[in-house]
Amino acid sequence: MKKKSLSVKKKIHKNFISFLSDKKVRKTYKNFESVLNKLKFKNNVCIALSGGPDSLGLLYLLQCYKFSKSIKIYTYIVDHRLRYNSSKEAQKINSKLKKFNIGVKILKWTGKKPSSNIQSEARKKRYFLISKQCKKDNVDTIFMAHHENDLYENFLIRLLRGSGLKGMVSFNSSISEYSDSIRIIRPLLNVKKDELIYISKKIFNFYIEDPSNNNDDFKRVRLRKLIIELKKEGLDFNKLRLSMNNLTQSNNAINFYVNLNIKNNVRKIKKNSAYILGKYFFKCPDEVVFRSLSSLLKKVSGKYYNPRGKSVLRLLDELMNLKYKKLTLSGCIIEKFNNSVIIYKENVKNS
Repeated sequence: MKKKSLSVKKKIHKNFISFLSDKKVRKTYKNFESVLNKLKFKNNVCIALSGGPDSLGLLYLLQCYKFSKSIKIYTYIVDHRLRYNSSKEAQKINSKLKKFNIGVKILKWTGKKPSSNIQSEARKKRYFLISKQCKKDNVDTIFMAHHENDLYENFLIRLLRGSGLKGMVSFNSSISEYSDSIRIIRPLLNVKKDELIYISKKIFNFYIEDPSNNNDDFKRVRLRKLIIELKKEGLDFNKLRLSMNNLTQSNNAINFYVNLNIKNNVRKIKKNSAYILGKYFFKCPDEVVFRSLSSLLKKVSGKYYNPRGKSVLRLLDELMNLKYKKLTLSGCIIEKFNNSVIIYKENVKNS
């Protein structure tokens, strides 16, 4: 490494660390550090950067943590190209971060864009593009900047949708699995958005405002405004978090029996990654069977998201039908095999 480059790195390192003398920044970092010290991850990680205060705040905290640990951080920006100036914004963020000696990879979403359910489809595409780049860079951990405010918003959205227990608490965990080789870590679930705004202004002196955050066409934006009014009426987030934690414990208990059902009543055929379900697989309580089947469909399909609940319930009804022979769902083929059921990926011949 050239002496000049090394000198710049040391200067930036010293500058970053100096901000920890600020009481607010130090408090947030100590919270962040305590969460990460409990988690295990390999040397190569990435951060999904939007340019907003949340992800810039996470970037700073992760850079500080990097100085005390031997980790390499890749920074990815997904240019969805859903807004006319999104590419300019991505380049602006890249230019700003170069001053801090932080390299950025811009991942572009090319091709046809959705005309409905835009936020959901954009989220799926973002995860797809990031995970694809992770494989190229040998990254096994994606850091996301979801914070405490996002946690409550997500819980209430799922509540309004009539989600089950699993959906209600799906966000209330620092770690989730994207695939067999990639994990997602959300280390800011105990951090308020105001803290991240403060850090972004203090360290980077800029962040991008996403205009969609003020667009009432999106349910999340409308709910965000409703939460502000509910807080005025006495909504207590501490009690809401307590309820979420209690529900999470119940969810963990069900997951224990789901894993037990899969362990005892499912056999994997390694040759083509198929799964054979024994007859006792379906003798468990309905929720355990439902989750077990959803989990296997997700594993076989290789998708990040589970198949829709309604589709899985319809599949279960069909499986109870004696006339049923073969069905497809979520890129999988579900077929009767003697007294059992076999699940394998579409376009993969069973043998």
